[in-house]
Amino acid sequence: MDEIKTPGVLYIVATPIGNAGDMSPRGTKILEQADIIAAEDTRRSMVLLNKLGIRNKLVSNHKFNEHGRAGVFIRELQAGKSVAVITDAGTPCVSDPGSELVNAAVAAGIRVVGVPGCCAAVTALSVSGFDLRSFTFCGFFPRENPERKKLLERMRRGDTRTFALYESPKRIMELVDFLLEQEARCRLCLCNDLTKLHETCFRGTPAQVKEQLLAKGNYDKGEYAVVLEVEEDYVFNREEHLVSPEALLVDALVAGAENMKDAVAAVLADENNSYSKNELKAASLRLKKLFD
Repeated sequence: MDEIKTPGVLYIVATPIGNAGDMSPRGTKILEQADIIAAEDTRRSMVLLNKLGIRNKLVSNHKFNEHGRAGVFIRELQAGKSVAVITDAGTPCVSDPGSELVNAAVAAGIRVVGVPGCCAAVTALSVSGFDLRSFTFCGFFPRENPERKKLLERMRRGDTRTFALYESPKRIMELVDFLLEQEARCRLCLCNDLTKLHETCFRGTPAQVKEQLLAKGNYDKGEYAVVLEVEEDYVFNREEHLVSPEALLVDALVAGAENMKDAVAAVLADENNSYSKNELKAASLRLKKLFD
């Protein structure tokens, strides 16, 4: 009779975000024993594995090949091999590759085990000094201005006032300048090179943080984890949700908007508006049908 293979285990292993000494003993042991290590960047991961004295099979699993690789790893897991997923730094799947494989493993009935450790967002939150009874992780800050404005609006309407996100060193000043241009009332904690020798946190209002970045000079080096706390009086008034988008558009027309397009623009320009552009466009179409 053919031997019945017991499926292997998929391990999601957190790695250091800058200081190799933060690698957990359990994580090291699992990487030593895994049949395959799926890494975001094999060259960068090799540096860590060499420090740990690990010589296991290393296979790439980055955002550009993750979809195609998932099936390969699932077949290996079903054959009884264990696979450990790591990224360049921190916890896989948190704005890093890994979710595609985890979803495929869950669908295939394969056991998925998380091996906790470093996470830049959580580390930044922990040193921010902000209210952490609840918070939202937003991933990387958007590159385009319309998306940035949309995110800021979401922050002003959220059930929490504390948000964590990532930004590259080359665009960190763009983030701060955007908040200044929007006159965003918030406090920032910009964590640069977390856990490394020259770890630095820039704290204060956007204006204060910009002064600190300029004073540092070489602020465009090292990765940033950003924590933003919205001031209480900057949060949108919730009462605007009681008014329908159609009513807001009609009010705009009565107030002088020449057509429905102008009415949509007028409502969007109102900082107390709670509806998205798509919601207002849909409402304008409903009004047109109603009066045609």
